[in-house]
Amino acid sequence: MTYRVAMDIGGTFTDVVCYDERSGAVVASKAPTTPGDLAEGVFAALGRVVDDPARISFFVHGTTQGLNALLERKGARVLLLTSAGARDVYQIARGNRDRMFDLRYRKPTPLVPRGDVMEAAGRLDWRGEELHPLDEQAVRQAAHRARAEGFDAVAVTLLFSYVNPAHEIRAGQILAEELGDDVLVVLSHEVAREWREYERTSSAVLEAYTGPVVRAYLARIEQRFAQRGLTVPVHVMQSSGGLVNAGYAMRRPLQTLLSGPVGGTMGGVAAARLLGRDNAICVDMGGTSFDVSLVVGGRPDVSAEARIEGFPVLMPIVNLHTIGAGGGSIAYAEAGALRVGPESAGAVPGPACYGRGGTRPTVTDANVVLGRVDPAWFAGGLMRLDTDAAGEAVATLAAELHMDPLQLAEGICDVANAKMAQAIRTLTVEHGVEPREFALVAFGGAGAMHAVFIARELGIGEVVVPRFPGAFSAWGMLEADVRRDLTHPYFRQQDDLDGRDMAAALAELHRQAESALTGQGVPRSRQRVEHAVDMRYEGQDYTLTIPLTGADEPAGEGFLQTVAQRYAEAHTSRYGHATPEAPVEFVMLRSTGFGTFPRTATAAPTTEEHPPAVRDVIFDGQVHRTPVLRRNAIDGELEGPAIIVEETATTVVPPGCLAALDANGFLIIKVTS
Repeated sequence: MTYRVAMDIGGTFTDVVCYDERSGAVVASKAPTTPGDLAEGVFAALGRVVDDPARISFFVHGTTQGLNALLERKGARVLLLTSAGARDVYQIARGNRDRMFDLRYRKPTPLVPRGDVMEAAGRLDWRGEELHPLDEQAVRQAAHRARAEGFDAVAVTLLFSYVNPAHEIRAGQILAEELGDDVLVVLSHEVAREWREYERTSSAVLEAYTGPVVRAYLARIEQRFAQRGLTVPVHVMQSSGGLVNAGYAMRRPLQTLLSGPVGGTMGGVAAARLLGRDNAICVDMGGTSFDVSLVVGGRPDVSAEARIEGFPVLMPIVNLHTIGAGGGSIAYAEAGALRVGPESAGAVPGPACYGRGGTRPTVTDANVVLGRVDPAWFAGGLMRLDTDAAGEAVATLAAELHMDPLQLAEGICDVANAKMAQAIRTLTVEHGVEPREFALVAFGGAGAMHAVFIARELGIGEVVVPRFPGAFSAWGMLEADVRRDLTHPYFRQQDDLDGRDMAAALAELHRQAESALTGQGVPRSRQRVEHAVDMRYEGQDYTLTIPLTGADEPAGEGFLQTVAQRYAEAHTSRYGHATPEAPVEFVMLRSTGFGTFPRTATAAPTTEEHPPAVRDVIFDGQVHRTPVLRRNAIDGELEGPAIIVEETATTVVPPGCLAALDANGFLIIKVTS
C-alpha cells in the first residue's frame, strides 16, 4: 500500500492527485465529470493514476452533492418539529435586510413550507431546567405523518436544547422507533449546540434538506470502492478545512456542504508554508465558478457561522466567496452590452471548442481565439480543441454587438477578469484588508490563465501558480488534518466569571475532542486541541472568537485582564475601534481537535528538454509572437509574453512580466503594472 490519493469533483472535470509514499512522486490527472452518475467520472480519473485501488493507503475526496442539491433546490422533503408556540420562528427568520436600498430584495424562500411545521408541547427554561415535560404523543403524531406523506427527513429544534438536549434526545429516540432508518432524523443540538433560535433551526433544516442526498452518495461511493479493492476508509473534506471519515460525514452531512472548494484553501495554507509567506489570496477558477478564500497568518480564514444561499448556518466554515465565473461561463448580449456568466456551458455540451455541440461563446472560447491556449495539447493532450468552432461562436456574438471578433474575445476576458477582481475585493477591501499585502495563489483549470490580469486589477505584485494547478484542490486535501469542532454554551458576565469553572468546562471539551480524534483513527501522538472563547462587550449582540493558550489558561492569575485586552485588540482589528474600559461577557466555549498526517515529502520536479513552439497571441489588441512551453522544460527566469502548458492547466504570462520556478516547483510570476 503505497499511494495517497485525493479527488475533487468539479462541475466540468473530476481531478485526481496521487502521491507515491515510496518515491515521493506526485501524479495528477482528470476526467470529465459525469453528472448522471458521478462515480463514473471518479473511477475514470482514478484509473489514470492508480493501477490497483488495493494499493491505496489513504483516500480523501471533496463532494458538492449537498451544495448542488441546495443550489438547485433538489433536496429532501423535510418535516420540521418545534416547541409549542415556536412554529413560525423559521418562517419569520430575521427582519434585517442585507441590501438596504435594494427595492427588489426578497428573503430566500424557506426550505420547509409552513404547512410542514409541527409543534410538540414541553418546555425548558433558559437554564435548561424542565418547566413542562415533552409531549411524546405529539412526537409520535409527527412520525406518523412523516411516514404517511413520504417525508425524507425530520428536523427537530426545541427551545433551549443547546443548554439541555434532553427533550430533543427523547424526541429523536421516538422518531427512530417509529421511522427506522428510512427517514433521516436531525436534532438541532447535534448540528449546532449554540444560541440563536432561528440560526440553529436553519442549520438543522439545511442538514435535513441536504443529508439524504449526501448520505446516499457517500454510501454508494464507499460500496463501489470496496468492490474495487479499497481497504482503507474513505475520508471527506469538511467545510471547516478538516477531514472526517465517510461514516461521520454520513451522520453529520452538513459539514460537507463546501467540501470541494475548501480543498483549495487548504492547499493555499500548505503553499504559504512552503513559500514562507503568511498571507495569500487563493483563487480557484474552474469551468463553472470562481472561488476566493484567504490565508491569514498561515491559517485558513475560518468563521463560526456563515450564510449560504441566504440561509444562516452555525458551523465552522472557511470564508469563501463564490461567483459564476469560469472557463465555461457563457458570453451574451443584453441591452446592447456584453455580459459574461453566471450561466455556464458546464461539462455537457461545454464550450464550443470542446466539439460536443456547444454553440454559444464562453471564456474558454475567447482564450482559444486569442491564442492563449494550445489546442493540440489541452489538458495534457486529453482533449483536442476545435478552434474553428470557437472562432465561429465568438464571431456570431461579435456580429450581434457590431464588434471585431478579436476585440470581442479580449472584451470577454476583460469582463470576466473585472468580475473576479471584484469578488476578491468582497473578501479583502470590504473587510479592511489590503490585497496588495498578499500573494495571489492561482489554481483551477482556468485560474492560471487569468491570474496576472486579475492581480493587475488589484495592484498585487506576485502570482504563485502551484504544481498541478488544475488539481490543486485535490492536492490540498492531502495536506489537510482531521478536524473535529466542539462547542459549549457558557454565558457569564465578567463579574460572575469563575476561571476554574471555565477551565473545567474546557478540560471536558478537550477530553471529548481527543476521544473523537481517536474514533477517527488518529493516534494520540498526532493529536492536538486548540481552545477559544466567544466574547462581546455588554450590550453587544454579536461576538468575536478569542483564542486561548490552553484549556487551563482561565484558571491562571490575571486571566480576565489578559483576555479582555486580547478581545480589545481583536475588536480594533475587526472594527477599527475598541472600548477597553467597558465590561465584557463570555458567550461560548470552543474546542477544536486536530489530527495530523505526515506531510507529503514531494520529490523535486525534474526538468526535461522540450523545444517550445511559437504562435501569435493577442495582448492589449496587439499580436505578439509568443513561445508556448511545457512547464517541466522551464529553466531559469522567463520574460513574458509566454504561454506555459501542463497536464492540468495553462498559465498565461503577459508581456513585461517575469516568471521562474522555485525549489518546490511553484511558478512565481512578478507582475508589472
